[in-house]
Amino acid sequence: MIKFEKVTKIYKTKTGREILALDDVSFEIKKGEMVLICGKSGAGKTTVLKLIFGEEKPTLGKVFFEGEEVSQMDREELSKLRRKIGIVFQDYKLLKQKNCFENLSFVMETTGFTDEEIKRDVPKVLELVGLEEKIENFPQELSAGEKQRLAIARALVHRPKVILADEPTGNLDIYNTLEILKIFQKINEMGTTVVLATHDKEVVNFLKRRIILLDEGKVLRDEKAKDIFF
Repeated sequence: MIKFEKVTKIYKTKTGREILALDDVSFEIKKGEMVLICGKSGAGKTTVLKLIFGEEKPTLGKVFFEGEEVSQMDREELSKLRRKIGIVFQDYKLLKQKNCFENLSFVMETTGFTDEEIKRDVPKVLELVGLEEKIENFPQELSAGEKQRLAIARALVHRPKVILADEPTGNLDIYNTLEILKIFQKINEMGTTVVLATHDKEVVNFLKRRIILLDEGKVLRDEKAKDIFF
């Protein structure tokens, strides 16, 4: 479903200095997998997600989504690609002026769902993440854990094939972290592919899924997770 083929990504600073983010990275993620992109800060995890989403292009190599090369897509093709992907950010990126229902309905409206579908699906997705009783609450009325649940619901509500999550538990305590991880497990069990970037060994040890361990842009390990320290 997702394939990296000898991908190198180099960023250039305003002063002309080059920063190597990824170095000859190759891997493949199959439909329905949950894969953890792991490593310390600066290892290249976020760059991997941006390349999948088409926000960045590789300097060398190729990135494929369902057999199509992402960097060769035009604006319309990229728009179609992004409708197949839901993204969960560490800092939530919620619409503060909209309540829980409206945060989700806005996503559905922009991706072409009908009013009937919105009324039917939004409550179901909020129930899935445990926010059915917060449907009229605004983000500022939610706890950190609830905000992240809402961010997951927003990423999920348009029925994407893939969920990308960038350090989704980075701002949470251990209790909320485990609850969020259980939601990702549930989403994956429903058939959605999940790619989760994390530097937290507790996340890796709890989920025990396949890990792609990055260090200074290189893949050090690609295997089913055991207890790991990095």
